[in-house]
Amino acid sequence: MGVYSLLAMGKKRGKRGHSSSSSSVGAQTSPIGTYEISTGTAEVEADPFRDGAYVLHVNGVPSSHIVPGEPRELEFEYMRWIAAAVEAFAPGHRLTHLGGGACSLARYFADIWDDSKNTVVEFDAKLGELVREKFDIPRAPKVKIRAGEAREETEKFLPASRDVIIRDVFAGAVTPTPLTTVEFFQTAHRSLVPGGLYVANCGDHSDLRGAKAEIAGLKEVFGHVAVIADPPMLKGRRYGNIILIASDTELPSQHQEMTSLLLGGAVPAHYKGPAWTEKFATGASGRHDEDD
Repeated sequence: MGVYSLLAMGKKRGKRGHSSSSSSVGAQTSPIGTYEISTGTAEVEADPFRDGAYVLHVNGVPSSHIVPGEPRELEFEYMRWIAAAVEAFAPGHRLTHLGGGACSLARYFADIWDDSKNTVVEFDAKLGELVREKFDIPRAPKVKIRAGEAREETEKFLPASRDVIIRDVFAGAVTPTPLTTVEFFQTAHRSLVPGGLYVANCGDHSDLRGAKAEIAGLKEVFGHVAVIADPPMLKGRRYGNIILIASDTELPSQHQEMTSLLLGGAVPAHYKGPAWTEKFATGASGRHDEDD
């Protein structure tokens, strides 16, 4: 539900396995249209590059891509990077998604892991109802959509109650500051099992100040921090996505299987381990709630 690379749209890619889903929800009646939601307007458009696929726009901003009947199809490259990180490092299959959109990642993990339980926290209650109605999203407990503000809901989580937290929350082109502070990371950390995994989609400009501040903050809370991004982004050449990965379980300096997967995408990306991340964020300071 965040910034994504337009380079990824419309380029043919190999599938990451075949879906076990046989649901036809959303396939019988076209979801195309404009809908009123709690925060404004949602629009579902046909993907011009692929028959039977759709793009969800929230208040004019592309939010999600969905292919009914094919939950393993992740069109947005940054979602594929998140999926790669979670599949490589998740200690279990209880996942919380902060930021919902069309629940693309929740559908994906519900399909690849039959025992997974996905809780999606979506700020816009009517948007959650809309995507549940229009698309083939598995029912609870596989995918539960919970209306609420991400920071407030995270503070309600019980200690050690989930294996993975994925943050993909944007207000326009940036993540709200309260979801980027050391205090938020501490709250997320408490709700994870020992060795749990935190993954965040960080949209940043070419100066990379936001990503470096988040990495510095994560390093105050988690034992190990790594990233995934494409080389131009890591070199500060443009605005785009950096996937932040944090855990108290040691993260490797290299991951050959993931590297092969990341390089095979329409937008080739690299995994960078904790040593590289440490150097990358040298001199940066984590944000704190009182900074506001």
